[in-house]
Amino acid sequence: MYKVDLHTHSEASPDGGITRSQYARSLSSGLLDCVAITDHNHVDFALSLQQELGDKIIVGEEVMSTGGEIVGLYLTELVPAGLTPAETILRIRAQGGLVYIPHPFETIRKGLHPAVLESIAQDVDMIEVCNGRAFAQNRSEQAYVWAKLNRVIGAASSDAHGYRGLGKTYTTLKDFPTRNNLLELAAQATLKTDWPGIRALLYPKYNKLKRKVKKQS
Repeated sequence: MYKVDLHTHSEASPDGGITRSQYARSLSSGLLDCVAITDHNHVDFALSLQQELGDKIIVGEEVMSTGGEIVGLYLTELVPAGLTPAETILRIRAQGGLVYIPHPFETIRKGLHPAVLESIAQDVDMIEVCNGRAFAQNRSEQAYVWAKLNRVIGAASSDAHGYRGLGKTYTTLKDFPTRNNLLELAAQATLKTDWPGIRALLYPKYNKLKRKVKKQS
């Protein structure tokens, strides 16, 4: 069985903090077997680390569209922020990427509104039904029902912004994922979710504050 996390943030994200060595450690220790780096409107870190660690790193991006955040998986280049959801999806598809919807329906973390999600439903490959940081506004049940009604594959991901957020929430697959087999494997996956701890939930605020203090010093 392979433990796969499809939504994480490196130190290249404004509020992320997972370092290159920490990603490498999570993979070499068996904490995870494959991880997507989905930085906010950035792919450079993921592309660079994939060259070093190979296919255990999935290059992704959490793109801020005009309707909310959309993740592209298996990307080769940046998808610009500020496009409509439909145009964002076209840019992901043009690279042969997969469309993954993170923390849907949440307003705190810029999830897609139900009406927006309905408008692109036919183009969604996967939706996050379990988010490891869904605490203040947990819409997992709503996301699960939407996935079933629309026959879209559900996944569990950590949305980790720091190392201690990894290895708690992930998707377990029967084989190692690739662009060609991920959807087939995920359709029969086991979803694992666990409480990551208060520190993991506060990583984004901590990382932003740390950068602000560093910039002022």
